[in-house]
Amino acid sequence: MTPSVQSLTSIFENLPEKDQNTLFEFAEFLKSRAPESLSTITEPLGILRPEEESVVAAIKRLKKNYPMVSQKALLNETSELMMQHMMQGKASVDVIDELELLFENKFIIETGKTE
Repeated sequence: MTPSVQSLTSIFENLPEKDQNTLFEFAEFLKSRAPESLSTITEPLGILRPEEESVVAAIKRLKKNYPMVSQKALLNETSELMMQHMMQGKASVDVIDELELLFENKFIIETGKTE
């Protein structure tokens, strides 16, 4: 259990029943107005790569395009590619190509699907 879940659970358990109900109703309200659950999105969203794009913009686009892929799992590889671009001068087009493959491969590994 994550620290935030533990903390919320502790708060909930220490509230009187009436306040527990209020907290639960508020949580239900927040859930109802939240965007579609990322867990229900099972396919890439098909966001097209623009002709010219920075590495940072590409990472943002790919995160949006693959919301079902664990961002934590991609952090090291994404950071490494960004550093190759910034510190070693690797061309942005090449880095973006590698990022595209990285996200696609992670999608296949995590979901067992091919696009």
